[in-house]
Amino acid sequence: MAVVRIPLLAVDGGGTKCLAVLVDRSSQEVGIGRSGSCNYQGIGEEAASRELIAAIAQALEDAKGRNELIAQSQSQIDKQVEWEVECAVFGLAGLDTEHDRQVICGMVEKVLTSLNIRVRHLIVENDGFAALLGATGGKPGILVIAGTGSIAFGVNESQQTARAGGWGHRVGDEGSGYWIGKQAIMAVLKHADGRGEKTILKELLLPYVGLTRVDELFNWTYSSHYSVDKVAELSPLVSQASNAHDRVAQAILQAAGEELFLAVRAVIDELEMKNKPFQMILQGGVLQNDERVREIVVERVNRYASQVVIENAQNAPIYGVIAKGLAYLDSQENQANGK
Repeated sequence: MAVVRIPLLAVDGGGTKCLAVLVDRSSQEVGIGRSGSCNYQGIGEEAASRELIAAIAQALEDAKGRNELIAQSQSQIDKQVEWEVECAVFGLAGLDTEHDRQVICGMVEKVLTSLNIRVRHLIVENDGFAALLGATGGKPGILVIAGTGSIAFGVNESQQTARAGGWGHRVGDEGSGYWIGKQAIMAVLKHADGRGEKTILKELLLPYVGLTRVDELFNWTYSSHYSVDKVAELSPLVSQASNAHDRVAQAILQAAGEELFLAVRAVIDELEMKNKPFQMILQGGVLQNDERVREIVVERVNRYASQVVIENAQNAPIYGVIAKGLAYLDSQENQANGK
């Protein structure tokens, strides 16, 4: 069996997509793989494992294609390659409690075993903390994510961290694409039975999900067609209705912005950053694409913490995962050299 040694495997697995990157000692990417959502809370352990395997396997194949020596070692011996990874860092969505950690760590270990990867040092973190590291570069800051789900992470000058929100679609994720989509469905149903204000959301939502009547929308929400991702896809329709001056849609987006601010404020207070300078990064499809929600969050935070700096330029979350792995490799090298 051919043994191939790779210094670092970095995986950023969120609720929308999964990215796996192999990195060498000079911090260069040597293999990249992509797949879909690997949040086990949303799609289940089995499906999440499949997506992890798909992304990592693609990165390994990419590494073979880029490195002629790897390809030759496999063809000459005509046996399966065993990958030996010095450090593997996984930043995964769905890691919110100790139970989640046990489930996800077990899932990751099975994935690595199935791919014949032996890891000397394994780090598993919530994907939000990895994104925070990538976005702030370790400086005091708060990362607000509103994509399919939502959460706020922060780090202060003492490197203390805090989070707020991110409790998943059933009991949290306020202000997220899923939350906005769910509010839209509720608004259509409320108007249909006389409890809610008239809204053009009905005319936008029904065709999008392939329906013609409101009662079909009710059945759809309790069918196998309903999913977190599909409901999150309705968020842009709320933005469209809001831009058309639909008051119901505008109220939904206003509430989304206020909910996201509450998460940011909780982190600011926990880390005692209100009267100190820090950067705030807005990430995720809702905050990047919906100007109204973004404006609400920025305006409310500016009023609450006067020294905040809104940072538009940011590294992708995977760079935070890579940075954490490289820091570990550097520490090991320093120990070996007696530093």
